[in-house]
Amino acid sequence: MPALNLSFDEVLTTTRSVRKRLDLTRPVEPEVIRECLELAVQAPTPGDRQNWHFLVVTDPAQRQALAELYRKGAVGMDEHVEQRIAEDPHFVKSGESALYLIEHLHEVPVHVIPCIEGRSENLSTPYQASTWGAILPATWSFMLAARSRGLGTVLTSVHLLYEREAADILGIPYDEVMQVGLIPLAYTVGTSFKPATRKPLETVLHWERW
Repeated sequence: MPALNLSFDEVLTTTRSVRKRLDLTRPVEPEVIRECLELAVQAPTPGDRQNWHFLVVTDPAQRQALAELYRKGAVGMDEHVEQRIAEDPHFVKSGESALYLIEHLHEVPVHVIPCIEGRSENLSTPYQASTWGAILPATWSFMLAARSRGLGTVLTSVHLLYEREAADILGIPYDEVMQVGLIPLAYTVGTSFKPATRKPLETVLHWERW
């Protein structure tokens, strides 16, 4: 599928966390996935050391296994969502979409696992920040590239509660490589997305001092 005719600013402001609008029936061509990853690997990386990787999962059995870990990690999330909705009615839409993904993750045609060499559990805060910061720009670039091609994504982390089990499923050397998330990837149902409702900039902007 050719890229959508979106400006750079439109891509930035309409790349949403997509769950309920993922097309679960349409396959994603390998060449399109590769195009998005070719762009992702151009992201800046600290010290020009590209110590990160992307693992693409399309095999139905492996997706099913990952989804089972995701659901295992999400036990009790329905109660949490109901509580959040009671406290904040604005959470209804995102809460319902989170529950939808739990139920349908195994049907999403592609799972992309960003990974980084090394583990961060015993690192100091600055080193943890630099470790995660090395892979996040490439991850976001991948998601932007996907949006520009009519694909939807969402960066999830629930399966990391069972990261070692996921590593066994995927053949990842757990002690040497850390998974940093799971990105469901699929074409979207419709390609029109609007900028999200956000707090006014002045309520989150701090200049010189807090």
